Amino acid sequence: MTEKLYFNDSYVKECDARINKITERGIILDKTIFYASGGGQPGDSGIITVNNMEYRVLDTVKENEDVLQIMDGKFDDLREGDHCHCQLDWEKRYNHMKFHTAIHLIDGMVNKMPDYEGLITGSQIYDDRARVDFSMENFSTETAQEIINKVNEVIKEDHDIEIKYMPGEEAIKIPNLSRTAPGRELLNNLDVVRIIEIVGIDEQADGGTHVRNTTELGQISLQKIENKGKRNKRLYFTLVSY
Repeated sequence: MTEKLYFNDSYVKECDARINKITERGIILDKTIFYASGGGQPGDSGIITVNNMEYRVLDTVKENEDVLQIMDGKFDDLREGDHCHCQLDWEKRYNHMKFHTAIHLIDGMVNKMPDYEGLITGSQIYDDRARVDFSMENFSTETAQEIINKVNEVIKEDHDIEIKYMPGEEAIKIPNLSRTAPGRELLNNLDVVRIIEIVGIDEQADGGTHVRNTTELGQISLQKIENKGKRNKRLYFTLVSY
C-alpha cells in the first residue's frame, strides 16, 4: 500500500521515493506526495526525477490501496526498485487545497443554519474555481450571497485547520461527521477515520488536502448559480485576495 504523505502534511512539496510497480499507464511508488483524485478534488501533477532524467506526472489516481502516477510520454526505461525524487506542481495543488477548505466552510455554514433547510450533495474543484451542489428548494442568488458573506466573515476570524484521527467505532457516533450517503457508507467500513477540523467551526471525515488557516483563502467570490431541478441547485465560486 502506498504511504500517502499528504494525509499528515498537505504542504510537503517534494519527497524521495522508490518505484514499487510499473504499469502501462504509470508508476506506483512506496510513498507519494501526489494526491489521488477523489471526493471532488482533482489528482496532482508534477515531476518525477530518476537517474537525473525528468518525467512528467499528468495526473494521479487511486489503484486499490495504492496510488498511481499517470505518466506523460515514454517511461519504459524506468525499473521497479529505482529511486526517484518527486516534486509537485505546487501552485495547482495549493489552489485545490484552498478551494477544498472553502467548500468545507460553506458546507459547515449551511449545516449550522436551519433557515436554509439545505443539504450539500456534492462538489467539484477545478484549477481556478469550484462548485457546490445543494438540495434546496428555495435557492436564489441572494441566498447564495448571504451564505458566502457569512463564510467570508468566518474566514477573517483566523481559524486553524487541524488533521485528526479517530477509531471508526467512535467516529460513527458523531452526528454529521460525514454528510453524504457514500461518505457515511465509507465511514462504517473504516477502522481509523481521518478528520479535518476547522477549529470552532466544523469537522468532517475527509481524505483531501487543506490549508492550515482560514486566512489563507482570501475571500470567496460568487460567480453564478444554476438550477438543476426543483431542489437541485449549483453554486460556482472563486477565491480572491483581500
